[in-house]
Amino acid sequence: MLKLYLLPLLLFLAACANPYRSTNRQYRQQVKQYAKILRQYPLQDSAGIQPSPQWVGTVNFSMRKPNFVVIHHTAQDHCNQTLKTFTLQRTQVSAHYVICKDGTLHHMLNDYLRAWHAGAGKWGNVTDLNSVSVGIELDNNGKEPFPEAQMQTLYVLSDRLKRAYNIPAENFIGHADLAPTRKNDPNINFNWKEMAHKGFGKWYSDTTGVVLPPDFNAISALRLIGYDLRDTNAVIVTFKRKFLQEEKDTTLSESAKKVLYLLSR
Repeated sequence: MLKLYLLPLLLFLAACANPYRSTNRQYRQQVKQYAKILRQYPLQDSAGIQPSPQWVGTVNFSMRKPNFVVIHHTAQDHCNQTLKTFTLQRTQVSAHYVICKDGTLHHMLNDYLRAWHAGAGKWGNVTDLNSVSVGIELDNNGKEPFPEAQMQTLYVLSDRLKRAYNIPAENFIGHADLAPTRKNDPNINFNWKEMAHKGFGKWYSDTTGVVLPPDFNAISALRLIGYDLRDTNAVIVTFKRKFLQEEKDTTLSESAKKVLYLLSR
């Protein structure tokens, strides 16, 4: 008889242990729906064109894989707040990974699936970063430094992603890089230099002795790096925040141009 009384309590405790049981169930349901789509052979009608009645499926294919990693800060006050945000349909935002300040890693979406983290933006010739990238959110309100435990988890995760999908080092970018008019993350405290030294991102060598060519064009150099130049002032601010750790103005000093020259090469 006692067991009957304990059962509701045990169920309640199990629910408390994982408050995301219902959204996890929804995740699995959505994955099943996509699996059904994958099992279907190609559509029998496409733009009014009727293909051969005998379907022939190729045997040479694989799943699409990410080629970029986009790093964000959450701009929220706590990791649990971000997890909640990413499990509410009305927010329409998500990421593949969330790393808390203590280094705890939450893998919220399969790497092969498309998360909604980058939004409108452009990097190089890529205009839909969501379709080709993995999004990593760092628990940070946008003004704080990034704790060592959090960064160590990021290094390990970045190494796994780089090796698993053969992602080029220069394809580890920040949200602000692809959306300089809208975003500033990860914030000015993020250590891009250390990231690059570990093999994730671009950095520059010593500028001592660098002589700029007479025909050096700073704006063209920003384009070569990958920036979208529809708003050059926003791009310059983003560039200086990332590579010079300053957000003073939109002017490019001689030393800043030397950094830009080395990066663009």
